[in-house]
Amino acid sequence: MEKKHVFRIAGGARTSTPAILIQLKFDNYTGYGEASMPPLYGESFQTAINFLKKIDLSTFKNPFNTEDILNYIDAISPNNPAIKAAIDIALHDLIGQLLKIPLHSYFGLKNKELYTSKTIGIDTAKIIEERVIEAKKFKFLKVKLGGKNDKEIVDTIKKATNQPLFIDANQGWNSKEEALEKTFWLKELGAVFIEQPLPKTSYDDLTWLAAHSPLPIIGDEGIQRFSDVKNASNFYHGINIKLMKSTGLREAYKMAQTAKMMNLKVMLGCMSETSCAIGAAAQLGALADWVDLDGNLGIKNDPFTAHQVNQGVIHVNKNPGIGLANVNWKEISTYKIPNHNL
Repeated sequence: MEKKHVFRIAGGARTSTPAILIQLKFDNYTGYGEASMPPLYGESFQTAINFLKKIDLSTFKNPFNTEDILNYIDAISPNNPAIKAAIDIALHDLIGQLLKIPLHSYFGLKNKELYTSKTIGIDTAKIIEERVIEAKKFKFLKVKLGGKNDKEIVDTIKKATNQPLFIDANQGWNSKEEALEKTFWLKELGAVFIEQPLPKTSYDDLTWLAAHSPLPIIGDEGIQRFSDVKNASNFYHGINIKLMKSTGLREAYKMAQTAKMMNLKVMLGCMSETSCAIGAAAQLGALADWVDLDGNLGIKNDPFTAHQVNQGVIHVNKNPGIGLANVNWKEISTYKIPNHNL
């Protein structure tokens, strides 16, 4: 996926993101899925293809047997969450097609409009000002911090807008004292929460910060899959669920429901993704306190059309499955894996 602009966070910069799009077929129906694989997370085209070659779905005759199918997929390797998510998304999209219902109905959730934030990456003051102007119709801005110019970034944004800010430090702050000081400062400037202010393994410092912070602390890198949720309240006030981390919709749904039972806030996030994965994540929107599903808005070559976004609001449609309205496979390389049709 080619990005419209250079994307910078505390951990690096990129102009594109590797992605694999898959089809899963049953009878005359097709489900679509996506694996978005930022290099930081260790997946690539080669690891994804190697994983797909290990799969044999010929023993499964019923696509509604999601637990057995996805447990089988998960057991192939302890890693590869993004390509697992692609299979999960395609399977659920297929189920929605067969049932002729959108997936929010399949999960027993209401359909509601979602106010997504618009992400502002780490950059120069001039470029940040341009990005803020482009995002003036969004209710929230998600601001990437954790570099050397946090103050310059925030000052530039606040000169241009009064929009509330979702702050994402991407593990970039160096100590609990720095994190707490910046949290008080950002609260005064309209921040809603702070996402992953410290390294995910700084457990003692995160515990201390969560106890003293005037704003909610949200776990991102520190919350990957369902097993991470059970101890999340020790370090965070909420969790950021991304399909590319959670291995897809099935586990993301379980994570969100469990977090809510633990009185944790739920955020739905994304990587740089096409409308396929974004459309899938939006189906769980009723479970979220905050939504950051703008990944498809920042790429140039999205082969899908799904939910409309007007003035920062995602209008989740009633199309079956994940909600795709159009699919254009032109110029997409294809690779057929044997025994992958149900």
